[in-house]
Amino acid sequence: MKLIFLGPPGAGKGTISQRITEDLGVVQISTGDLLREAVKAGSELGKQAKGYMDAGELVPDQLVIDLLKERIAKPDCEEGFILDGFPRTIPQAEALDQAGVKVDRVVNFVLEDQLIIRRLSGRRIDKVTGKIYNVNPEGEPQPPAGTPAEALLQRDDDKPEAIANRLVVYRQQTEPLIAFYKGKGILADINAGQDLEGIVRDAENAIRS
Repeated sequence: MKLIFLGPPGAGKGTISQRITEDLGVVQISTGDLLREAVKAGSELGKQAKGYMDAGELVPDQLVIDLLKERIAKPDCEEGFILDGFPRTIPQAEALDQAGVKVDRVVNFVLEDQLIIRRLSGRRIDKVTGKIYNVNPEGEPQPPAGTPAEALLQRDDDKPEAIANRLVVYRQQTEPLIAFYKGKGILADINAGQDLEGIVRDAENAIRS
């Protein structure tokens, strides 16, 4: 099962991916992790990527796709994979098609802006352990009882004004992919405003259908 997860920042794609990889036996592939691993390994593609990254430039789409093709050819991807963070634009999706990477299902997690801003602005990182919590009363996971506020850090890009900017970029660059994949008949919309168990259940049903 070859899958793409779409959705705005704060829709919980990473958390949902972790659950679904465990349930369905597929592999989550994050292009950010892929680039870092290739650079660390010093592979030929990794060396090329490092050149762009060291210069502060975006890694070209074709190089990312070459890395993806190399990764999904590995034995642990035989049962399938979830692409997380790629494609982000229509040209990237078209390049993926041209590279012969077939996608079975695109799961689009739908969440209102108001909820996105609330969720992301509640995120905190433990300064010592690096674990991520959510300080909203309904947030998951909650920081351990008695954790002082000063022990938790709010990232700059989780502040409301930064979130609003991230949403503008998402609407301009990534949201057009919804219509692109809907036109191919492989898109499923999932309500990401419900509890985690409900999201996972609906996503797995959509994937299996």
